[in-house]
Amino acid sequence: MRMGRSGNHWAAPLRSALRATFQPPPRLASGNLRAVAPIARAMSDTPPDRLSVNPRSPHFVQSALERGIGIRFKGTERRDVEEYSISEGWIRVALAKKVDRYGQPLTIKLTGPVEAWFERPAEDDEQA
Repeated sequence: MRMGRSGNHWAAPLRSALRATFQPPPRLASGNLRAVAPIARAMSDTPPDRLSVNPRSPHFVQSALERGIGIRFKGTERRDVEEYSISEGWIRVALAKKVDRYGQPLTIKLTGPVEAWFERPAEDDEQA
C-alpha cells in the first residue's frame, strides 16, 4: 500500500521544529563559510589526560607532541606508545610493522598504571 502526502502527518510539525532550533553556520559577506577559530588549549606542566600521535584522532594535540611526552607504563619507560589515557589506565602500542588495509599501524591496547610528563618546558617558561 502506497502512502500519499497525507500519510506523513508527523513530518510538517517535525520540519517546523527543526527550523526553529537550527542555527546555520556563520558565513562571510561573500556567502562562503567562515572558518571558526579552534579552541585554544592552555598548556600547563601536566600533559593531557588522553593523547594520540595520529593526526586523524580527536585526541591529537600538536603543541603537546612538540614539547615531547614521556610515558611510564607499569614502571617501565616506553617510547613506542601510539595513544594513551591516564584516567582509564591504558596505552596503545603498534604491533611491529603490521598495518591495516588503509596503511594505519595495527595497535594493541595494554592496561595498567600510566604516568605521563613533558620532556621539555613550555615556550612561555623559557622566554620568562
